[in-house]
Amino acid sequence: MSKKIYVIGSSNTDMVVKSEKLPVAGETILGGTFLMNAGGKGANQAVAAAKLGANVTFVSKVGDDIFGKQAIQGFQKEGINTNFVFTDAENPSGVALILVDAKGENSIAVASGANGNLQISEVAKAIEQISANDIVLLQLEIPIPTVEFAIKKCSENGAKVILNPAPAQKLNENIFKFLEIITPNETEAELLTGIKVTDLESAKHAAEVLHQKGVKNIIITLGSRGAYLYNTNTNLLISAPQVQAVDTTAAGDVFNGALAVALSEGNEMEQAINFACKAAAISVTRMGAQASAPLRSEINF
Repeated sequence: MSKKIYVIGSSNTDMVVKSEKLPVAGETILGGTFLMNAGGKGANQAVAAAKLGANVTFVSKVGDDIFGKQAIQGFQKEGINTNFVFTDAENPSGVALILVDAKGENSIAVASGANGNLQISEVAKAIEQISANDIVLLQLEIPIPTVEFAIKKCSENGAKVILNPAPAQKLNENIFKFLEIITPNETEAELLTGIKVTDLESAKHAAEVLHQKGVKNIIITLGSRGAYLYNTNTNLLISAPQVQAVDTTAAGDVFNGALAVALSEGNEMEQAINFACKAAAISVTRMGAQASAPLRSEINF
């Protein structure tokens, strides 16, 4: 029987402009295409997991505005439990401005809004519902004290905690020992360890540092190359399917959501990463964040 997945994190509305290239400072580029999509790392990961068939509860905060109302409707449409999506009367819903070039690379600026006001007391209400061996997935677009509280409390309650340390920022060293899995990309791994990740050897060195800090399983995502897994028994690169990228905006979010799903179904770590790589590879062939996440039927697993 699959375990429940609790995603604790951000909800944004993404405003996307796709153009031939990304502008440099002071430059204006004409001729782009505008799209508006539901986004936010937490919401993306929750929707990705739900679209793959998981039992998902999302813990978040939105503004008392049209963006917040649309976000909640979207989550409910995907079958996500929104009992712990709180409404902030003081702050607007989060917004992300995203520029995407012809190669699928992106540049993102986020106005956090209500995401920056998700309180420990609110998250604590959701944690009361979490059972031992449930999976909890977090990112870093909500207040760090709230993230650190959730990691510690959920781990102590017996849940398996996955931290996607994005966007990259420093963390309290004391929280690493409570993590079942951490999933940085190369940039995030460098910030957390001081080791620049450029190849498998440097990825191993960075993973060793995180393992020494107490993380049980380190998964460093390497874009089109796949993902590198390190734990006490494993030192392995798991390759990703090769595809033509159109938009990489939510690839990491889809990876994390899919990883949580595969683990919730009892798969071994290598199998779960293989599943997550396949899901992420499909997502980059499509525009949008949540819209790009694949359905279970699309993945050969």
